[in-house]
Amino acid sequence: MGKLAVIALGGNALLRDNQVGTIEEQEQNTTETLENIVFLLKEGYNIIISHGNGPQVGNIVMRNDAGEQMYNIPQMPLDVCVADSQGGIGYMIERALKNVLRKHNIDRNVLTLMTSVEVDPNDEAFKNPTKRIGKIVSKEDADKLSESKGWTFKEETKSTSGYRRVVPSPQPKNIGNWEVIEKNARQGTIIIAVGGGGIPVYTDEKGDIRPSEAVIDKDVASSLLARQIKADRFYILTDVPFVYTNFGKENQEVLEFLNIEDTRTYLDAGTFGEGSMAPKIKAALQFVEGGGEMSVITESKKLEDKAYGTKITNEYEEADLKKYKNS
Repeated sequence: MGKLAVIALGGNALLRDNQVGTIEEQEQNTTETLENIVFLLKEGYNIIISHGNGPQVGNIVMRNDAGEQMYNIPQMPLDVCVADSQGGIGYMIERALKNVLRKHNIDRNVLTLMTSVEVDPNDEAFKNPTKRIGKIVSKEDADKLSESKGWTFKEETKSTSGYRRVVPSPQPKNIGNWEVIEKNARQGTIIIAVGGGGIPVYTDEKGDIRPSEAVIDKDVASSLLARQIKADRFYILTDVPFVYTNFGKENQEVLEFLNIEDTRTYLDAGTFGEGSMAPKIKAALQFVEGGGEMSVITESKKLEDKAYGTKITNEYEEADLKKYKNS
């Protein structure tokens, strides 16, 4: 049996910032990204793919809003919206991947699994919703929706005016059906799972599984899955080829190799943006601390080129690094 890798596709792997989000754009982006993971299959890896859903689930929520206002169609809760995005994006990735595999004469089954993720209903995140979803509305509309639906709104910081709904983003406790995911992946099936961080659920006092009005960070949930199935490597694909210090400034520096101690030091110093790179670094660190061989954070189109990417390991030796880059 080959080694096992979990690959977390960032939102940019499906939809670029300068695009409107047509299905043609998303399919092209997805195919280009998937071309870059073929080398792992040729190296003998079994793989699991997770993905973000930020733009897509936001669009689903806005369609809900429009349907309710214009046609009196009952609005679906957030867990159903996440499930909706899992199905649609998973289908798109699965279809595109099958075409890529056929192009490269690789015979693998591909399976998309709807994935629920358990959270703690008492997680502190429920007291402080921070994840922005849906459309920007006026203060008046925000107040009306807060009163009628109990939603929480915060003022936009990247626009001149307006408010957006914010929802909790609790920590994942357990990936649903992780044993099934691992079994099938180790048998060679490429699994698409934990889409959008997973469908958030919790277990009530009766033992029933209940929905949670929240969203889960995709990288953190993917890291948990990678640890639960004892994957060898964890890849986070984003929109930059490396992790940097002083990102975007004249004195920015590439961080290509980090060990656990280095990574903790940078995190404690607040080197990485909390709304951007810090969650990815934390997810990558958790995987290595949990026994994983290596986490790699890199641009979606640079994965195959080992000269790129920030690699986080437990400890490293110079000879090992040269061997990895030249392999």
